[in-house]
Amino acid sequence: MIDRRTFSKAVGLGTGAAAVSLSGPGTDAFASTGSDRPADGSRVPTVAAVTPGTHTSFSELKQVKAGVLNVGYAEAGPAHGPVVVLLHGWPYDIHSYVDVAPLLAGLGYRVIVPYLRGHGSTSFLSHRTPRTAEQSAIALDVIALMDALKIDKAVLAGFDWGSRTADVIAALWPERVKSLVSTSGYLITDRKAQLAPAAPAVEHTWWYQWYFATPRGKAAMEAEDSRLALCRHVWTLVSPNWDFDDATYDRTAEAFKNPDYAAIVLFNYRWRIGLVDTDHRYARHEKLLAAQPSIGVPTVTLDAALDPFTAPGDGSAYRNHFTGPYAHRTIQNIGHNLPQEAPTAFAQAVVDADHL
Repeated sequence: MIDRRTFSKAVGLGTGAAAVSLSGPGTDAFASTGSDRPADGSRVPTVAAVTPGTHTSFSELKQVKAGVLNVGYAEAGPAHGPVVVLLHGWPYDIHSYVDVAPLLAGLGYRVIVPYLRGHGSTSFLSHRTPRTAEQSAIALDVIALMDALKIDKAVLAGFDWGSRTADVIAALWPERVKSLVSTSGYLITDRKAQLAPAAPAVEHTWWYQWYFATPRGKAAMEAEDSRLALCRHVWTLVSPNWDFDDATYDRTAEAFKNPDYAAIVLFNYRWRIGLVDTDHRYARHEKLLAAQPSIGVPTVTLDAALDPFTAPGDGSAYRNHFTGPYAHRTIQNIGHNLPQEAPTAFAQAVVDADHL
């Protein structure tokens, strides 16, 4: 989920842009600010509309050794097409992109959708590797995956943990990023800022973070049945208009049965609020990220209007972090799991970012 401090600072800002509708079934209204037309005046491809939930699985799942992991990932599209890496969040998995991937593959992109550490079929190569989950550790996992697949540069797109991961890569390794789609804007965590109390309503929204800081929350995450029930409950809270069925949740929940899942999730949320220390291997990167570095690659930011973590203000709270070509959109009537709830709008943002 997004950084509670970023949200807290944005409370009280107004909204400005009016919503416009995309035509065709299965699309969603969005508000747009900034310039998202190619500088050379070329035509940006229009993504075909798809009804959310049209696809339920990926045609191809693969494994590759990359860094400290054996990464499981879905792949779609031509092997030599321009690469898009789609990064999921918590509590979700690669199925957040089950409708987005074929849309982009149909336009000629090579689409890579990895399970993040602790999820699905992604496993650690050694039992000795600490099960940590600093923001830079997850980012370096993606860099290692790109190296293993011989991908020099890619469009990165994500939400939640995926947005944060893509933001970190764009900030620290911009040469690896052709363009960026970041849902909820700039999510690089400033742990020092996280130590200060936020507004009461913001703290309330982060209930599970405080739950995970307790022995009781730890026990809930470590027991499979209560873990799956908790994650499903989060879905209902953060996507109030998403009428998902049991089969949709169950497909994703399989990824939560990874033996390292609880350790990774608990570390990530405890680390953000300073309850556990940064592993020494990532300390240098985290020091750089604590300075809140700007992002200069071409970027489209997305806000989901019904996401309780979306700060008001049409992206104004984080706009100054993005210094390159930029556009912002607010997706109306959509909750936190934006790519699965609004696949056409998300895929179009990827294409538009690629043409900024």
